Amino acid sequence: MSPGVALALLKGMPEAPTHAERLSGFYRTQAKDYDSTRNRLLPGRSALMEDVAARLPDEATVVDLGGGTGGHLEYLGVAHRKIARLHLVDLCGPLLAKARHRATDLGWDHLRIHEADACTWRAGAPVDAVICSFSLTMIPDWFRAVDNAVAMLRPGGFLAVVDFQVSRARPEAGRVRHPAWMRAVWPAWFAHDGVHPNPDHLPYLSHRLTPEVIHEDYTRMPWMPVRTPYYRFIGRR
Repeated sequence: MSPGVALALLKGMPEAPTHAERLSGFYRTQAKDYDSTRNRLLPGRSALMEDVAARLPDEATVVDLGGGTGGHLEYLGVAHRKIARLHLVDLCGPLLAKARHRATDLGWDHLRIHEADACTWRAGAPVDAVICSFSLTMIPDWFRAVDNAVAMLRPGGFLAVVDFQVSRARPEAGRVRHPAWMRAVWPAWFAHDGVHPNPDHLPYLSHRLTPEVIHEDYTRMPWMPVRTPYYRFIGRR
C-alpha cells in the first residue's frame, strides 16, 4: 500500500460541509493508487460483473451509480460490446478523473461520466441495468439511491449490488446471521473511512425488487486476522 493511501485511511474521512467535499478530500491523495489497493480490499466485484454480463441485452443502456474510477467495469470484458450507452455517476472529482483516463486508454466511447448525486441523477430514458459496486455503504441516504436506481429501470431491468454488510440481529429465514461482535465492530471500524455497512440493505433491496441472486460471504481483509462479511445482490424490476 502506498504512503498516500495508508495515510488517508489512517486519518479517515475528513470533515467538510458537503458529502462531495468529504469524498474529494478523502480520495484526493488515494486516487493514483486507488485501483491497485482496492483489488485486495473490495471482494466480489468480478463475480458481480459476470452476473451483469450474463444478463445484458444487446444495445443495453447501463448506469453505474457511485462508480468511482470505473475499475470494476473492466471485469465486464467482452460484454462491453453489448452496451450502447454506459453512464458512470459519482460525486468524487479525483476518482472521476481516473475514470476519464481509463475510458480514453481503453477506448470506451460508449462511456459518459457525470459528476452528480446518485440519489437524484437520472438517465434520459429507462435503462436496462444499474450497478452499485461498494457505493451504497458510502451514500448517506442510500434508501434514496436505491429508489432512484429502481425508478430508472425499464420493466424487467435489473439492479446489481455488491457491498460490505452486517446482518440484522434476527435476519429473515435463509439469511446469514452475523455474531454480535461483528454487528457492532464492523460498522464502527468502517465508519472511520466513511463506509457504513447497514443491516437493512438486503431486506430493502429484496423488498423493492424481485431477487435473482443473493449471495452472502466473507472476505479476509489484508493485514487483519478476521473476516469481513459482504453480499452480492441482483434483483429485477
